[in-house]
Amino acid sequence: MLEDKLLVLKCRHGNKVAMCRIYEKYKDYLLILAKGLLGDQALAEDVVHDVYVSFARSVRQFHLRGSLRGYLVTCVRNLARDKIRERKRKAKILDSINPVTKCQDNPVKSIIETEEIVRLRQALNRIPYEQRETIMLHLKSGMKFREIARLQGASLSTIHGRYRYGLDKLRSELNSEVEK
Repeated sequence: MLEDKLLVLKCRHGNKVAMCRIYEKYKDYLLILAKGLLGDQALAEDVVHDVYVSFARSVRQFHLRGSLRGYLVTCVRNLARDKIRERKRKAKILDSINPVTKCQDNPVKSIIETEEIVRLRQALNRIPYEQRETIMLHLKSGMKFREIARLQGASLSTIHGRYRYGLDKLRSELNSEVEK
């Protein structure tokens, strides 16, 4: 946290190395979160890039009041939410995801894993956004429920409920696909 405050201060005075350090420090974490929320690698990269560009443009007026990571997570989360709304307006569905798998030595296993990843992402996209976001923040980003509650401006019990109901709906979605 102290390092972040120092980096922000240096950025406010035009230090490009400090801006690069902030980018390198958080880009992977934010990219995992954005990809989990959006289900699309290219769109996730665009969101993270747009957040950093916006941050760089406004850094002179920026005052760090809490955690820089928390601030950047909020920015990514909000922009991802905007992208999802935009996508819904254009009536595009996230069914055509092209996941990358690591099993190139076994093509059958690779195909099975690819299908499972597609099914999981499709099921994730069918549950309510707040539940999906809570699941992704907790499982993919490793955030604690208290952090998620602060970030979403909700009570701890609400976050626990979103997580539990989201997982239940996800199980239900995946089980109903198996029966089809």
